[in-house]
Amino acid sequence: MIECGSNREAGTVDDLAVRSVSPALQSDAEIAVMASLFDALSDHTRLRIALALGVSELCVSDLSALTGVSPSAVSHQLRILRDRHIVTYRRDGKRAVYRLADEHVAALLSIGSAHAAEPAGELA
Repeated sequence: MIECGSNREAGTVDDLAVRSVSPALQSDAEIAVMASLFDALSDHTRLRIALALGVSELCVSDLSALTGVSPSAVSHQLRILRDRHIVTYRRDGKRAVYRLADEHVAALLSIGSAHAAEPAGELA
């Protein structure tokens, strides 16, 4: 198998291609933030919570009922999502009502959902 262009030997580097792509890559700090975001969303429960919050603002009790995990476990997962700036909350009396942090998170979830809904043969 030849790794890159058919006119090149496997393992050789195309310096022009590397120089042209390198400036377009994010900084190490931005990549670390992105990796942290995707890491947080890689957990089944946290992703389910984020998807639910993409539909409506919800409190811990609502999220517990939707996910089938204890309110304590939901609170723990929400703390991680808050720390990664995926969700935020507002106070409604004694209750905290959670929502997605911004439209970027909503767009990311929407794109992920659309991609996941594609037939497996189209993913390649």
